[in-house]
Amino acid sequence: MGDIYLTTKPTRMADTLDPLSPGINSTRVPVGVIHKLRMRFTRSPPQRPPGEGYVEFGEFRTEAPGIKKVGTFAGVFCPVVLSMFSALIFIRMGYLIGNAGLLVTLAQFGLAYLIVFFTVTSICAISTNGAVEGGGVYFMISRTLGPSSYSDILLTTGAWPPGYLVGGGGLPDGWWFRFLYRSALNGAGLAVSLAGASLFARTSLAIWLTMLVCLGSAFLSFFLTGPSEIERPDTNRLVNETGFNYTGPSWATLRSNLYPQYGRDYTTGDGEPVDFASVFGVLFTGVTGVMAGANMSGELKEPSRSIPSGTLWALLFTALSYCALSLLSAATCSRGLLQNNYVYLLPINVWPPFIALGMLMATFSAGLSNLIGASRVLEALAKDNIYGFLLKPMASNNGNPVMAVLASWLLVQVGIMAGSLNAIAQVNSVLFMTSYFAINLACLGLDLASAPNFRPRFKYFSWVSALLGLCGCAALVFALRPAYAGGAALACSALLLALHLLSPAAADPAWGSLGQALIFHQVRKYLLLLDPRREHVKFWRPQMLLLVASPRHSAPLIDFVNDQKKGGLFVIGHVRIGQLDGSGDPLAAEQKYWLKLIDHLKVKAFVELCLAESVRSGAAQLTRLSGLGAMKPDTVLLGFRDDHPPKDFFRE
Repeated sequence: MGDIYLTTKPTRMADTLDPLSPGINSTRVPVGVIHKLRMRFTRSPPQRPPGEGYVEFGEFRTEAPGIKKVGTFAGVFCPVVLSMFSALIFIRMGYLIGNAGLLVTLAQFGLAYLIVFFTVTSICAISTNGAVEGGGVYFMISRTLGPSSYSDILLTTGAWPPGYLVGGGGLPDGWWFRFLYRSALNGAGLAVSLAGASLFARTSLAIWLTMLVCLGSAFLSFFLTGPSEIERPDTNRLVNETGFNYTGPSWATLRSNLYPQYGRDYTTGDGEPVDFASVFGVLFTGVTGVMAGANMSGELKEPSRSIPSGTLWALLFTALSYCALSLLSAATCSRGLLQNNYVYLLPINVWPPFIALGMLMATFSAGLSNLIGASRVLEALAKDNIYGFLLKPMASNNGNPVMAVLASWLLVQVGIMAGSLNAIAQVNSVLFMTSYFAINLACLGLDLASAPNFRPRFKYFSWVSALLGLCGCAALVFALRPAYAGGAALACSALLLALHLLSPAAADPAWGSLGQALIFHQVRKYLLLLDPRREHVKFWRPQMLLLVASPRHSAPLIDFVNDQKKGGLFVIGHVRIGQLDGSGDPLAAEQKYWLKLIDHLKVKAFVELCLAESVRSGAAQLTRLSGLGAMKPDTVLLGFRDDHPPKDFFRE
């Protein structure tokens, strides 16, 4: 029994037990490519002042003086409404109804809103579960699933606002003209974003009031404008007709527009055929702005209250507006007009500049809210040190991430070079559904794991709603656009792999991982089912307790027992001579070095440390108390005592 005495001083346990310490191991240094890249990424960052860097749910960063916070209406309701309306409300309703018909369009809106509603309930559940800091949906998901599980999804979707700035009508046309208009709108959004959240809130409120007037004029025009012939737009070169009928409210017109009649999209170069999937891809961009308010979480006075109420009211307002506009368009406009003039609201309006202004404000406001939201996501990624030095300049200490705003603006400038709104809408929809999938997955995992820290004040959430939202997103994205969905899945997988291998935050114990909570939940359940009274000799397994004094001198013995356990339990026990002094657990700091030893030796074992007045009593305690439930050691092993000098196997 003498060989299990502690042979090193307690003050040197860190140096003695750490198998990866360069001072005691072999001088050989790995020189592989992965090692070089990881060292490049994991170079120790400068020390941040207290309150910066990683923040958990329920904690608050110290706010910089002079930062103004915004309320529910200006900070959540208005941005969500404007983001959801985007270019769809004035520019693409004809595309939807003219091809899919009123019934299919309403059914698609119902399906889209159902998926979004399930996702919104998940957002509300997470946002009311504790204090929400800057980064919005990224903050919610990363604090649930861990840093490298879904930050790649949020980086893919959070910085993708160009789809809202691709549109237009009623102005001089041409590729350069369109690029000029979009760049001007993007530049205006950049100016507002650089000014900060306070100006953004005031701008959103002003745009919302303007949009309300423009939308009201569109509804009134359906009743005030008499029957007329609307000219074909110059951009439509697919048909020879010069004009199409606007009939005013008519039952005959409504009946003719009830069912699908897919045509060709005149905004594409060769007039691509339209189908159910392409229509739904464009329609879904009109319901993807629900995260605009959540992404502003760092600028809100009360994020836990503002995000649920503002988002749900915005969802109801936009749903009623879309349904009313769809019904009135189908009852007043001929099929030819809807298919061949997507901006039909402009010529039938009592004062056409209302619609032109509405188009401008809709695209600008949606792009603005997503531009400022994307910059906050990038800032949160930088503060959490997810991508190392790549995003380090994006962090800000004054509440307004200037570099993150500029990076988001540059990404938009690249994205708006796409020629067709309908084409970019397909990619946009896939990326947003990917992020919705992650949100629902996070909530589903929290609920199934019975996590004690998951107690949302939002009571209309359940694991069923999260599961339905998750399955709906996955089914739709692969059923409608399998190629785009596969590309998004490959991109996320590549980022996920890179983050696990290279990210400085991948192994940070400060991040809570949902996977660990799920494992604990399942292991506990099955341990309770493992009844020791039902053991049988034919299913006996060796369950071994190996008593070790110095891991440096016992490495071959540990490997030997690991090979002999044959799928059974393997516990490495160690006795420390001493007594409790009331200042806490004296073995807590030592535990992590034993766990590092297990990783270094690549053995499947548990570690049990014991503090006792003698080795004999400590060994007896370990023999009696090691294990849990039916998984308890039935074999105790000791190193063979001899007169040979001890050998340090870590140095060889």
